Amino acid sequence: MKIIIVGATGTLGKKVTEAFAQKHEIIRVGNTKGDVQVDITNETSIKNMFELIGPFDALISTSGKGPFAPVNQLTGEVFKSGLLDKLLGQINLVLIGQHYINKGGSFTLTSGILSERPVASGSVLSTINGGLNAFILAAAREIGSGIRINAVSPNVVEDSPAFFDSFPGEIPVTMEKVIKAYEKSVLGIITGEVIKVY
Repeated sequence: MKIIIVGATGTLGKKVTEAFAQKHEIIRVGNTKGDVQVDITNETSIKNMFELIGPFDALISTSGKGPFAPVNQLTGEVFKSGLLDKLLGQINLVLIGQHYINKGGSFTLTSGILSERPVASGSVLSTINGGLNAFILAAAREIGSGIRINAVSPNVVEDSPAFFDSFPGEIPVTMEKVIKAYEKSVLGIITGEVIKVY
């Protein structure tokens, strides 16, 4: 299977890439590193990525970021930076990628626990994650060509101790559990699901 992993050079992406690379052809995509580079906030950059890679069987996105800031310090511009990156960036991977993916292929995006369990200064990411989950539920019903689309929604992971204090009371999940969620999405038969790893 030919799998594109966007965000392959990040903390989560590296581990996901290692797991899938054991049995599949992996195209590692990063913002500045990897086999191919892409700026997911730029539609032309995304299209160029797909043109360069050509037909593929699955795409996993572990990419995208959003700002942590208290609501009383947020502005529309700060909020929009996250919407254009983690939300619209990942959605555009699907909207553009659907014209390049092989029949019966799959898309797996990454949302996160903040859609359901908000934390201080996390309202932008809560909104983004909730939006991604809603997109998955809706898009799966009409994307066609046997294409599947899911999201993995993890809690804070053990490999990111710098974020532990921002998630008080949450038990960090193992990277192994998160990887299994991506495997369930890519290698299984489900579609339109948000796979929670809490």
